[in-house]
Amino acid sequence: MTKRRKTRPIQVGKVPVGGDAPITVQSMTKTDTRDVEATLLQIWSLEAAGCDIVRVAVPVREAAEKLAEIKRQIRVPLVADIHFNYKLALIALEQGVDALRLNPGNIGGKQFVMEVVKVAQERKIPIRIGVNAGSLEKDLLAKYSGPTAQGMVESALRHIGILEDCGYPEMKISLKASDPVMMIEAYRMLADQVDYPFHLGVTEAGTPTVGTIKSAIGIGTLLSEGIGDTIRVSLAADPVEEVRVGIEILKALGLRTQGLTFVACPSCGRADVDLVGLARAVEERMKGITANVHVAVMGCEVNGPGEARAADIGVAGGKGIGIIFKRGEVVRKVPEAQIVEALMEEVEKFIEEQAAAAIANEDD
Repeated sequence: MTKRRKTRPIQVGKVPVGGDAPITVQSMTKTDTRDVEATLLQIWSLEAAGCDIVRVAVPVREAAEKLAEIKRQIRVPLVADIHFNYKLALIALEQGVDALRLNPGNIGGKQFVMEVVKVAQERKIPIRIGVNAGSLEKDLLAKYSGPTAQGMVESALRHIGILEDCGYPEMKISLKASDPVMMIEAYRMLADQVDYPFHLGVTEAGTPTVGTIKSAIGIGTLLSEGIGDTIRVSLAADPVEEVRVGIEILKALGLRTQGLTFVACPSCGRADVDLVGLARAVEERMKGITANVHVAVMGCEVNGPGEARAADIGVAGGKGIGIIFKRGEVVRKVPEAQIVEALMEEVEKFIEEQAAAAIANEDD
């Protein structure tokens, strides 16, 4: 991992972004924001999954006017996604949102941008400039013969210039494209020209399988180069899945160590248990676990015992049985049909022990 790009820090509610702050994971609700109950249920699910910042769409006045009611009942910072209508941004700010996502060039002119900036400045609310390859300005599409990384960077610099002219540096930038290669190139180019924090993402990435791969390539490549301060994985799926994938990308790069780490061998002809089915069952049962625990599900006697011993809790499959390990020691041997239940019992017991130890340390 190379040294992280130095960026100007901003504050999104209680969450710092940029500077030396940890890289955060964001998501966006897929509900009609006017439906407060549905939106809250989705945000609460995102909070439980470990989401650090949540964004909601604000296409109409009625949605903007619901933001205070939503914000009062959530714990994570709330970002309002605004397009074209600066008045919606003003309402969102009055409702107490923690950040705005808008493009200063598409809300009706500099005088309107200045109105938004004036109110944002009073509250020190940051603005995310969100450039998308699919909605570049017409002159840039003509200049570059279609969407390109160069066109995205030029668009971003235009929007940045508007906020800088207004004397408002509280911003972060995104340069999203459905093509990971274009997105990577754009962020690399802009990284050399500004010091604002970057929000990384591959937009319209697709369904979970394809979208996860494209996001891991695009986001992961940049993070491995030290570029990026906050991320959002865009999937045609439940937004909770976006958060799970985002957290796993950070963990795979060693940028986040807390939370569940789950590993499973790919299975092969040596496996004496239904390893694929077992791994899926365990993964499903562990959804929602945010405690710091490393769990391994292994299928045979070759690598299984070693990998299982390296985990906090692990299981190595044998012929019709499962040998369960805790911190390298065998604690149980159970029939194959009881592996999932036995493993989860040990995981839950381990989490309880860790929590008790943490409390004891605080008392000391």
